[in-house]
Amino acid sequence: MKTGAQLYTIRAYTQSEKDFARSMKKIARIGYRTVQISAVGRDIRPERIREICDEEGLEIVLTHSDVNRILYDTERLIAEHDIMGCQYIGLGAMPDKYRAPEWLAYFAEDFREPAKKIEAAGKLLMYHNHNFEFRRLKAEGTDGQKRMIEYLMEWFAPQELGFTLDTYWVQAAGADVCQWIGLLQDRIPCVHLKDMGMSPEGAVMAPVMEGNLNFDAILKKLEGTSCEYLLVEQDICQGSPFDCLKQSYDNLAAAGYR
Repeated sequence: MKTGAQLYTIRAYTQSEKDFARSMKKIARIGYRTVQISAVGRDIRPERIREICDEEGLEIVLTHSDVNRILYDTERLIAEHDIMGCQYIGLGAMPDKYRAPEWLAYFAEDFREPAKKIEAAGKLLMYHNHNFEFRRLKAEGTDGQKRMIEYLMEWFAPQELGFTLDTYWVQAAGADVCQWIGLLQDRIPCVHLKDMGMSPEGAVMAPVMEGNLNFDAILKKLEGTSCEYLLVEQDICQGSPFDCLKQSYDNLAAAGYR
């Protein structure tokens, strides 16, 4: 498994080509060798993203892409991922309208065709979870209740939809991270590593191994799965996001994960 940086963490520093290049230099100096492209400036062409990352020895392994491009501009999106050398095309979150019981089944109906096009191109559509996917509900047209994530597992074949399992959000849902690693073991080529700490106001996101998640168990469990990339993400940082990414990298490197 390779350790990488989810660039959403430093989104304020990747909005222009100049800042993106500066940031990739900093990411490489920390020690990361893979990155996920997310929330970077829309005017930065895929060719330049690839060139800048190549210059710093950074492999692009996953994106979070605009939902409308996944649905309605699939071919061009695939071509851009070819340019970046990226196999995994990610959806960062389920659009709000699909989260209601009466609309959830339409998610599978709407995303089936793009998922199949992406599969035919030798790539994989990846779904990134938050906590709401662990809510139990009865989707319209189905019998009984299931968690939303269970419906997604059922409605899409593994070659049509993978899961970017986010450790923080699984914990925030009150679910067991190791259990879900086991349930999704053949469908998680990319995993988001994010810790959960506590402040007087409640739960906060923390650098990996600086909070309360059992990362010794989590990392050991991941070793027996399809996971290829451990991507460090911290949506909200207390202090510099570059410092947080470095703390996570140093902790993982000390544990034998680089």
